[in-house]
Amino acid sequence: MSDPIEQAARMIRSADALLITAGAGMGVDSGLPDFRGNEGFWKAYPALSKAGIQFTSIANPDAFRRNLKQAWGFYGHRLTLYRQTEPHAGFAMLKDLADQMPQGAFVVTSNVDGQFQKAGFDANRILEVHGSIHHVQCCKPCCERVWPANDIVPHTDDADCVWLGKVPGCPNCKNMARPNILMFNDDRWVPVRQSVQRVNWEVWLDRVQRMVVIECGAGVDIPSIRRLSERQGSPVIRINPRHPQLPDGGGISLPMGARKALLLIQEAMAKVY
Repeated sequence: MSDPIEQAARMIRSADALLITAGAGMGVDSGLPDFRGNEGFWKAYPALSKAGIQFTSIANPDAFRRNLKQAWGFYGHRLTLYRQTEPHAGFAMLKDLADQMPQGAFVVTSNVDGQFQKAGFDANRILEVHGSIHHVQCCKPCCERVWPANDIVPHTDDADCVWLGKVPGCPNCKNMARPNILMFNDDRWVPVRQSVQRVNWEVWLDRVQRMVVIECGAGVDIPSIRRLSERQGSPVIRINPRHPQLPDGGGISLPMGARKALLLIQEAMAKVY
């Protein structure tokens, strides 16, 4: 059996649960930028390119002290972008696969965009290892409180990457707020949401016997998702157009985008019993 798509389909058929691991490449088919290197980041944010500001500098708690309105201009634009973006068809294909399994699926993602929740996945079966842009915390922080960003309506000048008007504040201490995202060099992140998500993840793992991992768009620059996929001791289906390599015997490598690969797997599933 040499067809890797058919092999992937058979792996899924023999499993009782699906672990979905995802990096920034998962959102590319939805039209989202993946910020791969400074060139990709600066293409999405020309104002920061002009100022020579790197992703690691703006996605950093110090950015809120250096230039609060610029930091919120960046995150406000992203919040609007993620709210407006519809998950591509691959999300629905994964959910369909999960619905056919006795133990369903759990999602572990480094993405902060909330696309899995938007696609209908159970929020209690998602672990967001870098937090979520759809939640907010105090910049200090003054407390362990994290609250939804539902009431935040971004007003940004995207050409200059600047927040217009009053920036979001902390309802507890009236200081400035920031997204509840684990940033670079971040010793101020409040991990309370992630702590609950990790408990849910561990409870789900205890019920699983024959898991298969489908990894979509996990990069090599920060390989935490790739390593997590490989640590599970289960077969891995790695979907990645640039870096599909797996350790020997670790599973199936599919060098293509997520939507295309998942469509082919879905078609193969109908033929494999």
